[in-house]
Amino acid sequence: MNRSRPMNVALVGTGMVADMHVNAISGAADTVRLKGVFSRTPERVQAFADRHGTKAYSSFDAIAEDPDVDFVILATPPNARAVYVDRLIKARKPILLEKPIERYTTRAAAIVSACKAADLPLGVLLQYRMRPAVQTLSTHIGNGDLGRIATVDVRVPWWRDQSYYDAPGRGTYEQDGGGVLITQAIHMIDLMLHLCGPVTGVQAITATSFLHRMEAEDFAAAVLIFESGAVGALMSSTTHYPGGTEEITLNGTKASATLSANQLVLTPRDHAPMIHGAIAGSGGGADPMAFSSDWHRAVITDFAEALQQGRPPAITGRSALAAQSLIDAIVKSSRTGERIVPERTDD
Repeated sequence: MNRSRPMNVALVGTGMVADMHVNAISGAADTVRLKGVFSRTPERVQAFADRHGTKAYSSFDAIAEDPDVDFVILATPPNARAVYVDRLIKARKPILLEKPIERYTTRAAAIVSACKAADLPLGVLLQYRMRPAVQTLSTHIGNGDLGRIATVDVRVPWWRDQSYYDAPGRGTYEQDGGGVLITQAIHMIDLMLHLCGPVTGVQAITATSFLHRMEAEDFAAAVLIFESGAVGALMSSTTHYPGGTEEITLNGTKASATLSANQLVLTPRDHAPMIHGAIAGSGGGADPMAFSSDWHRAVITDFAEALQQGRPPAITGRSALAAQSLIDAIVKSSRTGERIVPERTDD
C-alpha cells in the first residue's frame, strides 16, 4: 500500500455512532481520511455526507469496487454485517468492525474464520483497550506489581431512558443480539478478559426491569471463575439513573487497582496510592455519545498503521470473540440456572 498519503476509509452506517467515527478520523488526518459514506437509506446518507463534506456512495458495491478505498469501517447494526463482510472479502478490502462482531458467538466466529481463510485483516472497535490508563495497568500487571490477582469486581452502572429503546430494533435479539450485555457491558467484559485472562465458569441472572419496555435484558449479574484461580463478580445495567462510571477493581497479593473510565488508582500494600489519568465521560448516562473520540481514533489509527506495516491490528477479530462467548455463557446460565463453561475461542 502507498505510505506517502493518508489511508482512505469508507464508513458504512449513519447511525448513532457514525459521527463519533467521523470525528475520530478527522483527528487522525495524518494517517486516515474519510473517502465516503454509505447507508441503506439514500436521503439519510446524502444528508450525512453533506454535513461532513464527504462523498455519499450510491451503493455498497461502489465502495467495494472503489480502488481508492484502503479499508472499510462497518458501523451497521450487528444483524446487517455478514453480507457486507462477504462482499468485502471478495473485494479484498480490510474490515474494521464496530462491536459486537455479530449477535452471537457462532455467527461472529464465522465472520472471523472467513476473514482468516481469506487472509483479510479484521479489527474490532473495542476502544476501552486503548485508554492510556488501561495500558498503564496492563504494564503493572505484566511487571507483577499486583502480584497474583485473587478477586475481580466489574460494575457498569449505566442509564438509558426509554426513548433510547423506542428506536426500532434496539434492545431486541433479532437486531442487537440482546440488551445491556452485548450493547453496553461488552466493553468492560472485553477489558476484564484482556487484563485477567479467560473465564472457565459463570453463574448468572439477567432481567428486564419494569423501568424499561424492551425485549432483552437491562440488568445482568454474574459470578465468575477465572482460569488463573481468581474469582469475580460482574454487574451491568442500564437502570442506574442518572448513570455512573464503569469500573473494574483487581485485588492482588501485592496491590489493588481500580480503573474508573480513564483513571487508574493503584494501591500497593507498602506504598501510598498512585493515580494515573482522570475520570472522563464514557456515555453512561442519558446521552450514549457523551465521550471523547480519542479512543476510537486510537483504534482507527492503529488499524491503518497495521495495514501499512503488515502486522495484525491491536484488537483483532479473534481476540474480540472471547467477550461474546462469555456473554453467551452469562445468558445461557441465566436461562438454565446452571453454572456454564464459556466456549474457548482462541486458536
